[in-house]
Parts: sequence; structure tokens; C-alpha cells
Amino acid sequence: MSQAGKASAGVVTVTVDVVIFTLRDERLQVLLVRRRHGPHAGMWAIPGGEIRPGETLRDTALRTLEEQTGLVDVYLEQLYTFGDPDRDPQQRLVTVSHFAVVPATDVVPRTTDDADHVSWCSIKDHPKLAFDHAEILHYALKRLRYKLEYTAVGFELLPEEFTLTELQTAYEIVLGEDLDKRNFRRKILSAGVLEPSGGFRSGEGRPARLYRYRDDAVAEVKARRLFP
Repeated sequence: MSQAGKASAGVVTVTVDVVIFTLRDERLQVLLVRRRHGPHAGMWAIPGGEIRPGETLRDTALRTLEEQTGLVDVYLEQLYTFGDPDRDPQQRLVTVSHFAVVPATDVVPRTTDDADHVSWCSIKDHPKLAFDHAEILHYALKRLRYKLEYTAVGFELLPEEFTLTELQTAYEIVLGEDLDKRNFRRKILSAGVLEPSGGFRSGEGRPARLYRYRDDAVAEVKARRLFP
């Protein structure tokens, strides 16, 4: 449909797209779906869908998450509204994007009526995306890095129990930079957001102590100041 045709129709469709991040194989990855139908059939895209009657934006985002991953209790945040008139070639389409952060151990991707294939892809090496989803993904990554630097959202990428090395590795992968090991450990432990779980993980050398995120810990960690 032409731009004039879309404008004259006077109908705006509102959807929700959810950028789902996780750590897998020591890489930050995003869940992508291959579109079963047009427009852009056969291309990869960020999962999402139209808002159903009676749903809030968050309801739709949570439903999308559950349909694609089976998860119902994850970190989810509204991101930005994308509404360029030409973002969809067939209709006037506005999407309210969200991003979610999930531990890889809990995620089993699922196909849907709109997607014939679902896959985790590295944010550094993903296929060409439909619509303006590359822009949405880039924006979501910037927001994730910001949240990682100034809040405790990084803990959402890990299983319930983790070592300090695993925590530092998660931060380094997402931020794309190395962090000083001694400073990281000293400052994260002094921040009061962790507690020992009582367990240890065996490996080369001495067993590593396992930690977990304290439920009553303050969410704002000021991570960039903690981990320069």
C-alpha cells in the first residue's frame, strides 16, 4: 500500500515487540523468529504481536515472552515506541518495543503460528532483520548496557547461583570491555547485593564459592562507578 493509501485508510495498528537477551556460549545473544507470513516472509525478526482486546502493553509483552520462551517471571522493561510511517510496507504500524533479560538455563524457544523457526543469535553476528528491527535491537542493546552499568539487571542473565567469575564474565560480555578482577570482586562484595549460597563449584584449582542475589538488596548498584 502506498503512503497515501495508508494515510487515507486512517487505521493505525499497534503491536508490541520484545527483544529477549540471554548469555549463551559466552556470548550475548538475542532470540529471533523467522517470519512465516508476509510482509518479509522468510526473514528474521524480533518476536512480537498485536495487542489483543483487554490487554495492556505489558500484558502483550508478557504473553509474547511466554509464547516464545515459556517464561512468566523475568525482567521486562518498556523500551521505546517506533512509528515511522514507512516501517511496514502494507499498513500504518506502530510498535511499542520492550526488552527482557533471561537466564539461558531456563529458556526453550518455541515456534508459533507466525514463526516457522526460532533461534538464538549472537548480537554481533545475526542475520538481516525485517522492518526496522535492526534499529530496535541496537537501541535495546544500548539500554541494556546502560541498565547494567547503573542497576542490578545483570544478575538476571545468570542462574540463581553463580560464582564471582561468572558474574564478572557476564558484565564483560555485555559491556564489551574487560574489568579489573580485584576491583570487581572487592566492590561487588562491598555493595551488599550478594550473599553466599553455601555451595561451591568444583573445577580447576580450588572450588569456587557460589553466590546469589539478595532479594532485599537495593536495586540501584551504580555498577559503572563500582566497576571502572
